[in-house]
Amino acid sequence: MSDKYSIDSHKLMLHPARVAKWQEGTAQDNWEILKKVYPIYVEISPFGGCNHRCTFCALDYMGYKNIAIDYQILENTIGNMASVGIKSVMFAGEGEPLLFKNLDKICAYAKSVGIDSALTTNFVPLRKQNIELLMESCSWIKVSLNAGTAKSYAEIHQTKERDFDTVIDNLKMAISHKRAKNLTCTLGAQMVLLPENMNEAVILAQLCKSIGLDYLVIKPYSQHLSSHTNKYEFIDYTKMYDIEKELEKLNDDKFNVVFRINTMKKFMQKKQPYKKCNATPFFWAYIATDGKVFGCSAHLGKDNFCYGNINDNSFSEIWEGEKRKESYIYVQSKLDIKDCRINCRMDEVNRYLDRLQSPFEHDNFI
Repeated sequence: MSDKYSIDSHKLMLHPARVAKWQEGTAQDNWEILKKVYPIYVEISPFGGCNHRCTFCALDYMGYKNIAIDYQILENTIGNMASVGIKSVMFAGEGEPLLFKNLDKICAYAKSVGIDSALTTNFVPLRKQNIELLMESCSWIKVSLNAGTAKSYAEIHQTKERDFDTVIDNLKMAISHKRAKNLTCTLGAQMVLLPENMNEAVILAQLCKSIGLDYLVIKPYSQHLSSHTNKYEFIDYTKMYDIEKELEKLNDDKFNVVFRINTMKKFMQKKQPYKKCNATPFFWAYIATDGKVFGCSAHLGKDNFCYGNINDNSFSEIWEGEKRKESYIYVQSKLDIKDCRINCRMDEVNRYLDRLQSPFEHDNFI
């Protein structure tokens, strides 16, 4: 199945200069080099509250607090991140990012300083006056749409059925604006594959294609270490692989279903092929709604992975600071990845970095 944007893989190999600096620093065990290895990609949670309570929510333990990052601090942080070579930000996180006032303006600012921005959202709180600037500023917008019918949607998102129609209407409005202005913003949707919605995957894909979305991602559930919910911890995805064959029939040059079978197969293996996390604390970062900066999404809220707070210091001061150095030492010497989240965000990146650290016999015969 086609995966134009490498959603079921990774793209770190497309950033060789950053990887080369990491290799140089790790080979010498030189923190003065390693502290300058900045993330390529940062996820930001601008608002902590959420209008839904999805049954599979990984970050339910963070409490859906109705707090927001201060706008000026966020703008200053993004400007600082641009100055040190961070290339992209995604607004998602603990809550619903569209509940953050002036998210469209912050995305426009990110674009103005040379950072690609993106948005993962349930798309219900979208206001018509915001969609134009969002789509003109974002590289992509992905909507969490976890069923093909209003009834199932309401049960999984734990909301009212009318929200399903609101999302579809908002998507149609966005697609109409994209076509009218000839914009490049990629519009997609994502469904976490669950026993409750597996029979609606094709229905959802047909709907997404009919309204003009660019893609639909079907991904497996991943149990977060701290989630309150463990309802889906032992899903057997081997019984769902055949869905891919039906979904493939919908692919054409305008619409693509990404059925993440590679990730599903890894989920069933229940272990990582590498022994150490090489990705943390380097290529990805997370800014929580309270301003704390973390280096691993599987360990949000834990002191060993928190480097500072943007309310107190600039991102660059935090990233090159002593707490991140301490975290690096902890990850290298004490972290047991057997206890980490299966299919964590950096899993494919870690597989790539592990191969670089442990080359095969004939790798020099290019």
